[in-house]
Amino acid sequence: MEKDWDYIARLEKAIKAKYGEDAILNPKSNWTEEKEQEYIEQLKEIAKKETIRKEQTDKVEKDGFFIAKNLITKKSKRICPICDIYSFKANDDLYVNKYGCCFKCYIQWIEGREERWLEGWRPSNESKKK
Repeated sequence: MEKDWDYIARLEKAIKAKYGEDAILNPKSNWTEEKEQEYIEQLKEIAKKETIRKEQTDKVEKDGFFIAKNLITKKSKRICPICDIYSFKANDDLYVNKYGCCFKCYIQWIEGREERWLEGWRPSNESKKK
């Protein structure tokens, strides 16, 4: 099929009359090296934002479930290193952060003996079993 150059010219004239000279210009006619560099920088920024967004929404399989990657921490502080019990209790968070054990171990091993605990004393494995 051959192009009808008269029709294209009439169409271009009509577009120019209705929308102005800029509507019929070739996009490359106003393109400069500075605009090219600005465009490349914008593409880099978009790519960075996309990478960050993707990292935030990436899912990882953990114990048979898919969890957002940014929600997984390296080490869980919910397990008491003294009695090895996992705790859901909010008050255990305070004792785990301050003394490194759950509330139950705090009552049993630390209460009234905080100085000894902070100096590094820990119950032996035999003591824990009792």
